[in-house]
Amino acid sequence: MKIRKHYLTIRRSFPHVHEENPLEITLEELALHLDCTHRNMVLLLKRMQQEQWLTWLPKKGRGNRSTLIFHARKEDMLLEEAKELVAKQDLHSALELLQAAEHASSLREQFQVWLSGQFGFRSEVQGQRRTDILRFPLTQTIHALDPAAIHYAGESHLVNQLFDGLVRMDAKGDQILPHLAHAWDVDASRTLWTFYLRKGVQFHHGHEMLASDVKYSLERLGRLAPRGLYSWAYAGIIDITTPNETTVCIQLSERNELFLGFLTTNRASIVPADVCEAAGGLMDKSPIGTGPFRLTGHEQGIWILEAFPAYFQGRGFLDRVEVWTLPENEQTELSAQRQPFQVMHNVRISDMEAQRWQQVRQSGMTTKFMTVNELKDGPLKNRFIREALNLALDQPYLLEQLSGDVIEAASSFFLQRQQDTDRPNPAIDAGQLIEVEQLLAASGYQGDVLKLATIPQYEQDALLLQKMYAMSGISLEILLIPAEEFKGELRMTADLLLFAVMLDEHRELRLYDMYKSMRQHAAPDVQTMLDDSLRQLRSESDPKRRMALLEQLESQLKQRHSLLFLYRKHLKTAYHPSIRGISLDSLGWVRFRDIWFT
Repeated sequence: MKIRKHYLTIRRSFPHVHEENPLEITLEELALHLDCTHRNMVLLLKRMQQEQWLTWLPKKGRGNRSTLIFHARKEDMLLEEAKELVAKQDLHSALELLQAAEHASSLREQFQVWLSGQFGFRSEVQGQRRTDILRFPLTQTIHALDPAAIHYAGESHLVNQLFDGLVRMDAKGDQILPHLAHAWDVDASRTLWTFYLRKGVQFHHGHEMLASDVKYSLERLGRLAPRGLYSWAYAGIIDITTPNETTVCIQLSERNELFLGFLTTNRASIVPADVCEAAGGLMDKSPIGTGPFRLTGHEQGIWILEAFPAYFQGRGFLDRVEVWTLPENEQTELSAQRQPFQVMHNVRISDMEAQRWQQVRQSGMTTKFMTVNELKDGPLKNRFIREALNLALDQPYLLEQLSGDVIEAASSFFLQRQQDTDRPNPAIDAGQLIEVEQLLAASGYQGDVLKLATIPQYEQDALLLQKMYAMSGISLEILLIPAEEFKGELRMTADLLLFAVMLDEHRELRLYDMYKSMRQHAAPDVQTMLDDSLRQLRSESDPKRRMALLEQLESQLKQRHSLLFLYRKHLKTAYHPSIRGISLDSLGWVRFRDIWFT
């Protein structure tokens, strides 16, 4: 409301005057502050007085000073202004307004309390039609929603709502199921895969999905993301043919038993060739897929998804989903003082709150770890200093600093294996400190500063490691590299690399991709070991044997202290009992298509 901005301008002009204290001033002086005419100033004061923001007691006669009494506090007016911006679906401007204000921390906290009540389920009735809406908070920035260009979990989740792949993985990661393709064959050499498409599947813009779109989608990945996630899978495609509109034949250069699993990931989503070509190859922030929801707007950080009526697996129960992207520094923790969201991801809830919520501890988990750049000339080529780094890794200290019931120490990518055979590092004691000193002395370490590279999202972890290693006399320098550039050459200047891997139903693919990336900075003998192991993985058809190969590879890297485990994080989804149909996809996010409310 423009009148509110005028009041704030006047109020800020007299910071020394407290509410309810009279201020002697002339109409002309006030008009100067707003750069308006005498007549407009009179009208503005009348309107502000009607709103009970101030009292204006005019005195007649030129030169006589009138009395102005402020009633409304600047902070209250700013909150109202922010709420009005939210009503206009301009969340980012609302947050920026409060960030720039005095007492910003207090104002943002009050705003968050109010904002939390705006999320959740609501119905709007127009005539005889009811529209069911879920307003959903996401503490991430959405940079892109093209399957070939996504980097973050929030982006991946929305892509899952907008796109489909030829096949899909079941929730446990044990079975690959038909999806856009209703069946498939593979020849005796297991290098020629033939997929048979469903008929009548529509893209959001109304065109039918054809074999030519599948061919275009997979070939486009090679052009747009030659070094992207799972690039080793689609780099092996040497030819794609389409005998007819519903048949796609994919020829691989060599046998790859992980290829079908790759096709279950959202990286292999099918996109419309006509739309992509018209957009220059990349759909950026106006994606069109075949998914259960279609994107209808994304202004000011609010992404609006509407149910796609023609979805081939049936229309969802919700009519619209609004995903409000909050900056990552905005807290989404639940507390007894806040009205809770109806669906919250990655939360920690107090015991009191937990009694009123349904909770799902997700099967997927994120594991944080470090790897060593053994191609760089420097101290870490020496095994003793790598062993010292591992011994000085104080996991209890990290857990204490991080806290939370979803975080625990890790010594393996395999939860069952850790429970059976391994135990996390104990707290560092005086004896271990002496042993670390001896190892450092044996390595010839002279206090060299070691460079630790990671992405900005993991800066907190890097700072904790820096502080932890300083206690053992090891100096770290932190290098932050944007996620989209992390596979580039800059990371090769670092001694240590801080990684994380999400282990969900695509765990095989994620570990393969991680080891493929690790190979780039491994010592020559380790590169050979990795090449041999990854080759065996690609040619092994038995999933249990592939898992054993991955466990063996992990053990070999741990023994030479090239792989250092930090911790794992289990994620939780909490939801209000009024919500029905909750199911979780690969990253533990609620599938919007399936949920409904009572």
